[in-house]
Amino acid sequence: MTIETKGPASATPPVSGMAELTLRGVILGGLITLVFTAANVYLGLKIGLTFATSIPAAVISMAVLRLFSTGTILENNIVQTIASAAGTLSAIIFVLPGLVIIGWWQGFPYWLSAFTIATGGILGVMYSVPLRRALVTGSDLPYPEGVAAAEVLKVGAGSREGLEENKRGLAAIVASAVSAATFSVVAKTKLIAEEAATFFPLGAGATSVSTSFSMALIGVGHLVGLSVGVAMFIGLLISWVGLVPYLTAPLPAGADLADLVGTAFRTKARFIGAGTIGVAAIWTLLKILGPIVSGIRSALAANAARKSGNAGLLDITERDLPIGIVAGTIVAALLPIGILLWVFAQGGPIALNPVPVIGLTLAYVLVAGIVIASVCGYMAGLIGASNSPISGVGILAVLGASLLLAAIYGSGGDEGQTQALIAYALFTTAIVFGIATISNDNLQDLKTGQLVGATPWKQQLALVLGVIFGALVIPPVLDLLNSAFGFAGASGAGANALPAPQAALISALAKGVLGGDLDWGLIAIGASIGVVVIAIDETLGRAGKLRLPPLAVGMGIYLPMALTLLIPVGAVVGHFYNRWALRQANPEFAERMGVLMATGFIVGESLFGVAFAGIVAGTDSDAPLALVGESHWAVPLAVLIFAGVIAGLYARLRGWASRPLS
Repeated sequence: MTIETKGPASATPPVSGMAELTLRGVILGGLITLVFTAANVYLGLKIGLTFATSIPAAVISMAVLRLFSTGTILENNIVQTIASAAGTLSAIIFVLPGLVIIGWWQGFPYWLSAFTIATGGILGVMYSVPLRRALVTGSDLPYPEGVAAAEVLKVGAGSREGLEENKRGLAAIVASAVSAATFSVVAKTKLIAEEAATFFPLGAGATSVSTSFSMALIGVGHLVGLSVGVAMFIGLLISWVGLVPYLTAPLPAGADLADLVGTAFRTKARFIGAGTIGVAAIWTLLKILGPIVSGIRSALAANAARKSGNAGLLDITERDLPIGIVAGTIVAALLPIGILLWVFAQGGPIALNPVPVIGLTLAYVLVAGIVIASVCGYMAGLIGASNSPISGVGILAVLGASLLLAAIYGSGGDEGQTQALIAYALFTTAIVFGIATISNDNLQDLKTGQLVGATPWKQQLALVLGVIFGALVIPPVLDLLNSAFGFAGASGAGANALPAPQAALISALAKGVLGGDLDWGLIAIGASIGVVVIAIDETLGRAGKLRLPPLAVGMGIYLPMALTLLIPVGAVVGHFYNRWALRQANPEFAERMGVLMATGFIVGESLFGVAFAGIVAGTDSDAPLALVGESHWAVPLAVLIFAGVIAGLYARLRGWASRPLS
């Protein structure tokens, strides 16, 4: 998300003896993890996006720890670190459901899934240690979410104004969460529509306009900001006004427009979006090679100072996990990863000669992990963890793994062998993706810690704990959603199957490479679009104008319109709200209140989605809450209620945000 700040945030000097890494904080962080991880899993499977959990976790943590007289700002920081790490790790669902979609898994084996997520996540924590010096202390990256979380912690750390702000922040989260959940409940009764779509000819082809009535999407739009919202809208126009009509032309006589448009988008347009996303990720990597090298040098220098007996000269905010422990953990992690790969490879061609292939895979995980951790860390620092190119690096990771296997075994061979290789490529990507997801969050949390005077090594240990909590929680949530809804494209998936758009795309890419039928021409078209967008974005950046993030354009091309149209709307709503907030007596507080309400939209709808999955699984019905059948008035009624609730909540928010804190 993008949050405007009023100048550089200042670090709070550390207080000697202040409680930081406590058992109480670890338990609280683990409990908050349950909520936000479940919400993020559902949201990611529904729309292909996840949200950063640092700020809401910090708010909830402060509310709880205020019940104890000994709660400290550093303890609150540890809680949000654990909760946000686990919540962000849920982006692993961009890969793992692919194993169900291709039919290799029927569900999610608990311990195999948990260990896969945990090993990748812990590697991500270790990779982030030298990156902290390169991209946090040694750069001027804004870290919008990390700075915002630090400000929330500072404001709430003991003052009367902080207590009042905390109360209003919780009120904003609860109000928007309850409203979003209630709207979703009513929509499930069929009294109002959940989505609307129309298909029509355009030029020589056809296209569609569609939307889902999702308050979560309004919240996502508010958080990502106007630049990302505009970029996604431009990508949407490229896809649905340009590509889809072109790809469906000429229209066959009597053609079913819905089927024709849907097929053109799924099989062609989204791969063009994948090319755009991939180029955006590569461009990011090229921009940050220098800072990465500098960060590694700085970490080695700090380790040398520690060994020479000068550790006491290091500021508390510069005390990372020793580089020896970091390197040792990375090397030690290769053994369980190798075992996981060997177990997974059973029953396929790799099992016949596992040592060289698994050895090459381990080398790929190490190298790709470094690259991906760097890309995600940099992008999280630039535009926030919510917008880091998780999709782009996932595409690059699966292409790399698939091309490696294709070089060994070839492509387009025996169907059974090909499926086994596709599954192995996805499993390898899942490990690499665990590195990506946690690196996407770590540096934001470490920036927060720097600003509140936290000890880096304690935060890094907390991040490991967050990874473990997330790894334990994610598989059963995935199993529940799979049992209740299934995933689009998987065998037996029903009408209410979750789209799992990212997992579907990554699976399709692996199939295309190893099956020998990937249309590289579509990828090339997307890459060309990406190059043009990068050039425009860089030009706008030099001119000091509104940016055009290439990743967001690619996501707009790739995601279905029903899942993206409201994000630009939410971005516009958030933009005008933030303009109003800047005119208030306490603009920072007013802006934070908007962030908290937007987060509530996401949390409320997502948690209801998880609860609804439980109802579906328990009743064995696709529509257990339906009271009426389809009706022509459901859509206009949904529009009126949806717009009215959003307008009413933002009006109420202005009241909360404009009253003086007392």
